[in-house]
Amino acid sequence: MALSRLCWARTALWGSAVTPRPYVTRRLQLVRAGRTWGPPWSSRIHLSPKADVKNLISYVATKTKVISEKYHHFLERYFPRFYVLYTTFTKGFRQLWADGKKCRRIKADMAKHNVKFHQLSYRDMEHLRQFRRDITKCFFLGVISVPPFANYLVFLLMYLFPRQLLVRHFWTPKQQIDFLNIYHDIRKKSHPEILSYLEKVSPLISEKGLRWHMTELCTKIQRGTHPAIPDILALKKCFSKPPLGMSQLHASQIKALSRAMLLTTHLPSFLLRRRLKTHTTVIHQLDKALAKLGINQLTEQEVKSACYLRGLNSTHIADERCRTWLAEWLQISCSLKEAELSLLLHNVVLLSTNYIGTRR
Repeated sequence: MALSRLCWARTALWGSAVTPRPYVTRRLQLVRAGRTWGPPWSSRIHLSPKADVKNLISYVATKTKVISEKYHHFLERYFPRFYVLYTTFTKGFRQLWADGKKCRRIKADMAKHNVKFHQLSYRDMEHLRQFRRDITKCFFLGVISVPPFANYLVFLLMYLFPRQLLVRHFWTPKQQIDFLNIYHDIRKKSHPEILSYLEKVSPLISEKGLRWHMTELCTKIQRGTHPAIPDILALKKCFSKPPLGMSQLHASQIKALSRAMLLTTHLPSFLLRRRLKTHTTVIHQLDKALAKLGINQLTEQEVKSACYLRGLNSTHIADERCRTWLAEWLQISCSLKEAELSLLLHNVVLLSTNYIGTRR
């Protein structure tokens, strides 16, 4: 009796394990009918990977913007001085990057259309000129940060000497005005030396009438009188041949003119002369492009920058007076030939020393 019960239990156990359940039987029937495994067709979800990625990027960008705004408010409230430095550097990097992209576009257009520098528009020429100077200054900063752990020292130096090591993008509005005034004071110190040299070499001018004009012009400027345009243009011949031609200027005059143009003087005389000639040629090309464009097309900031490049401290001069002075400069510059560019170089002193509104 016990043995029969055991056999019956064993049979029941194995039978229940082998016999397929109802839903398993239904599955097998579906497979035989040609249906595949998986959920019913009506319940499948169709998702777009591109839409998911786009939504994810939008979400991350929104959250990052919120966190950044909170961080800015925190710095502005608890660390106001550091916040000014932080925002200045952030905006400076953005502006420098934008200038680099624009410079690359201009270079690409020049290569594509086979255009030379002097054939560009005024704004493109000025952008390339200024960006080259900015990159030269940044390149020096990059060189001194190459040694290991030198970058920490570089950050300290940038904080202590922003005028010498940083470009204009990383200056605060107050620093821009202060530094431009400092630079103008540096170049203004060379004005008496340049005028003294002109007086010294005036007896060496061959023509008697030109000698008298040169002496009279130097006397007027030293007495505080702003010279008239005809008085300057009357001396064109003096600056196209010895002793005032670009190739005949003395080394001391070359150094003084380099300081007046805010160029380094720590180079051999022949390199200083070559750099001055290149710099003056670029300004002459800019003047021709600006005369073609028209001063009225420039913004107030562009006018002030153009005047400052040509020797006038425009930081404290009204826009109307800056435009008047720039028109006088263009009238002289566009009347000069390439051999007479020494006059344009000396015009930085002759035309800007006693102009109305300049800082004393």
